[in-house]
Amino acid sequence: MSPTPPARRLRLHLPRRMFAQVLLMQVAIAAGVAVLATGLFLAPLSDQLDDQAMRRALAIAQTTAAQPQIAEDLTDTPATAGGPVQREAERIRTATKAEYIVVMDRRGVRWSHPTPSEIGRLVSTDPGQALAGHDVMQIDSGTLGRTARGKVPLRDGDGKIVGAVSVGIAYDSVRARLLHAIPGLFAYAGGALAVGALAAWLISRRVQRQTRDLAFSDISALLAEREAMLHGIREGVVALDRGGRIRLLNDEARRLLGIGDEAVGRSLDEALGEGRTADVLAGRVTGTDLLTVRGQRVLVANRMPTDDGGAVATLRDRTELEQLGRELDSTRGLIDALRAQDHEHANRMHTVLGLLELEMYDDAVEFVGEVVGDHRATAEQVAERIQDPLLAALLVGKATVAAERGVALSLADRTGLPDRLIDPRGLVTIVGNLVDNALDATAGTPHARVEVELQAEGRTATLRVRDTGPGIPEAQRELIFTEGWSTKQRPAHRERGIGLPLVRRLAERQGGSATVGEAAGGGAEFTAVLPEALAEADLEPALTVPSDPHAHTVAEEESR
Repeated sequence: MSPTPPARRLRLHLPRRMFAQVLLMQVAIAAGVAVLATGLFLAPLSDQLDDQAMRRALAIAQTTAAQPQIAEDLTDTPATAGGPVQREAERIRTATKAEYIVVMDRRGVRWSHPTPSEIGRLVSTDPGQALAGHDVMQIDSGTLGRTARGKVPLRDGDGKIVGAVSVGIAYDSVRARLLHAIPGLFAYAGGALAVGALAAWLISRRVQRQTRDLAFSDISALLAEREAMLHGIREGVVALDRGGRIRLLNDEARRLLGIGDEAVGRSLDEALGEGRTADVLAGRVTGTDLLTVRGQRVLVANRMPTDDGGAVATLRDRTELEQLGRELDSTRGLIDALRAQDHEHANRMHTVLGLLELEMYDDAVEFVGEVVGDHRATAEQVAERIQDPLLAALLVGKATVAAERGVALSLADRTGLPDRLIDPRGLVTIVGNLVDNALDATAGTPHARVEVELQAEGRTATLRVRDTGPGIPEAQRELIFTEGWSTKQRPAHRERGIGLPLVRRLAERQGGSATVGEAAGGGAEFTAVLPEALAEADLEPALTVPSDPHAHTVAEEESR
């Protein structure tokens, strides 16, 4: 026989959508509150109605006992169905709609009763407290059933207790009042529940719009995917609220901006400091693919507003791409220079060949000596004055490129730099950017000339690059140091407006400065002061690097 299949357990399936679940939960809460409020109201209502009935019975008894004629008739007339006490008690009972009014003497014998046959008999409940002078309120059962009772002593004109008055109100009328109140109470509760359900529906509809009708499981999955995506992508992501405060940073953004979790909840100016990076992320600078420099990193930022008034900014690290682009420019320049040198070398060889064929041997020797001597003199002059091999190699290479472009590149007479640079690559970046800018400004102009001056005083290195170009208008002398600003056409492979901001940033990192002014003979003169560029004279340089005539940390920028 096959085993009996297990009984299937009945499961209550809740709706998947957040809208439906929120609506169901809110309606359930509203219904529960309505039922609870109704129960809490009904529980004391019965006691309140009982108390009101007993107080009403007591008030009727007190009013009856306050009439002196009843006390006189009680002492002067017999207890009969047609006696004056019975008549007065019935009159009051009819007027007040009480269940009964019983007047008794001190023995507990009734002198009045709604049922005449009960007159002259003892009461069914103990009247001792009332005959002792106390007012009594109670719910009790007697010959007429369960009633709300009030008992008071009956006094004569001298204040002596001669009997008691007991008044009863039918308990059925109290219960009827309670039952009569229940439908109205339920109506109010139903109305409150309807209002609560409507409010719940409106709130749920708003939740539905804001959550795009997603299920809780979908939202949970989206959050998990968001965390994985944010911390897994190689782009920095910065989320801002409507007040411009940082509310989210992924790992790459922390790395690129050099900040940590303490920046969350702070404004961009507080977290990053004032500058172009904060302006770009805050939206004070508009555009797409905006360039900014953070530390030694070249970043490309884009900003997208969100529906809640905030924004999400993305950051890409273009440092290596900028370096590759500038190295490509440098390589192209060197290739052009080598091609020109090859052409010039061919012309010289033809000249030498012609001199030899004409048997002008002495002239040929003199011509070869002049050609070799000029190039050697330039290299020796640079190496003698610039003792750092990396920087000397850079200037020799730049002299070759300058000659090809028709620009005379020379060192000032006062130039002298010992081999004690702490950060040669940083100075190479500064010199390379400034020389390239000067070559771009002077190339193609008559008598183009660029002069480089490097001086050392103690631990301070001062660089000046002068050119005979058109110069920098005074109104733009600070603007040219802004990231992304340039007057030149953008190359296809990289952005403009990086080199000069990087020059100033490198100078300021060492406590120095980078400025521009007008050269003595016209043109522009860039000055970079680096107070901590050199090691002490009796110490070895803190950083030594192999000579490389084209090495740059972030290659030169032609921006002006």
